[in-house]
Amino acid sequence: MAILWIRRDMRTHDNPALIAAIEHHATIAVFISTPEQWREHHQAAIKVDFIRRHLNQYAQQLAALGIKLVHLQATTFAHQAEVLRDFCHRQNDKQVFANTEPEVNEQRRDEQIRSAGIDLQLYDADPIVQPGRVLNKQQQMFKVFTPFKRAWLSEVAARGVTCIPAPAKPSIEAIAEVGEIAPDDFNYPLVSSAAWPVSQRIIETVIPNFFENKIVNYHDDRDIPSIKGTSGVSPYLAIGAISVRWLVTQLIQRDPDVLRDPSHVHFSWLNELIWRDFYKHLLAFYPNLIKGDSFLPQYQNVRWPGTDSDFNAWCAGQTGYPIVDAAMKQLNQTGWMHNRLRMIVASFLSKHLLVDWRLGEQYFMEHLIDGDFSANNGGWQWAASTGCDAQPYFRIFNPLLQSKKFDPNGDFIRKYLPELENVPNKAIHFPHDFLADKGESGTYCKPIVEHKQARERALSFYKQA
Repeated sequence: MAILWIRRDMRTHDNPALIAAIEHHATIAVFISTPEQWREHHQAAIKVDFIRRHLNQYAQQLAALGIKLVHLQATTFAHQAEVLRDFCHRQNDKQVFANTEPEVNEQRRDEQIRSAGIDLQLYDADPIVQPGRVLNKQQQMFKVFTPFKRAWLSEVAARGVTCIPAPAKPSIEAIAEVGEIAPDDFNYPLVSSAAWPVSQRIIETVIPNFFENKIVNYHDDRDIPSIKGTSGVSPYLAIGAISVRWLVTQLIQRDPDVLRDPSHVHFSWLNELIWRDFYKHLLAFYPNLIKGDSFLPQYQNVRWPGTDSDFNAWCAGQTGYPIVDAAMKQLNQTGWMHNRLRMIVASFLSKHLLVDWRLGEQYFMEHLIDGDFSANNGGWQWAASTGCDAQPYFRIFNPLLQSKKFDPNGDFIRKYLPELENVPNKAIHFPHDFLADKGESGTYCKPIVEHKQARERALSFYKQA
């Protein structure tokens, strides 16, 4: 007999560990919660609730396969290893099947489990192309995205994408017991994720609708925060409720030309998935990124002069720049933020306010339902110009121009800043003079920094770093 260990793979489709466990007659699957480790890794309360809901969905799917899901409680990864070892001994099972997790602490935990005598069999289920298969001529990891993308496309065109079908239900009825994981079972603060349906509905309705009706306009719509122009799958990828390999397989089956033609109307969406792979590969080759290291060494020990008060104003959405503040309000209220807005607010914090990008990175992880370390770290280091293939330091987003370009009528701003509801479109992006003329200066917070001065200060700071 064998045991399936559920980690970031709460799905029946494209789950090699599940298939292997079934082949070895597994009747038990375990999920081991680690609230202290979640705190250390700044897991968002809404994301943990999302995990809980998907475990309950997965428990029903596994029960139909004759596998009972058991929730085990631990505190840290080290304790997780002890709990799994003891459980295996009680079950008289020493073979455990799981999918890989690439981060440093997770790998150390797996080594600890193996050293305890557990036969831990690991399988690759994420990303699309495994690290080590897309290298430059020197057999090293690419440090620029564009050549990585070209090599990635060649690799996928030549070798395809591995995507394993969901296992067939047993011919003989073998439904296992189904237990419910209650909100209190994790011993972790939770924020409701009910606004996000569980993955089965996304797979059955949302993704087909995206491919049929939305992807054709994705290139233009993806940057407009006031409309739902994206696929919305990032939270499901972050916890493994939907396989990224399954997604790209669905796309290629619908349109094989997308791999050969970067000008193809569907390529922009594929490009985002390739960026996700790029950051996953970076983490595999540069594991110190998980420790907060800057990818570019010249920025490793730089002292960021930003103040706590500026950081707190940014967190609260009180910078006096409507597009920044509305974006932060969206994050704080919903646990999600539009990708274009993530770039705008990250640039604002690191360059306008000169606050250490690591603080923004942590704040995102503490609040995002789709928090994923590699993508979050990659995005923040890109914005702060400290990362691999980051924007040059002298590229500093002008929040007013960004606002006018991507929220021209202020629809998004007014949704999250209702105090600006009556400000006309012409003034919505920087309403301070309009409000002053109306005698309503107290309606909205004053700007904490002036753009031109902030830009000059940032350029001087980066030149000296």
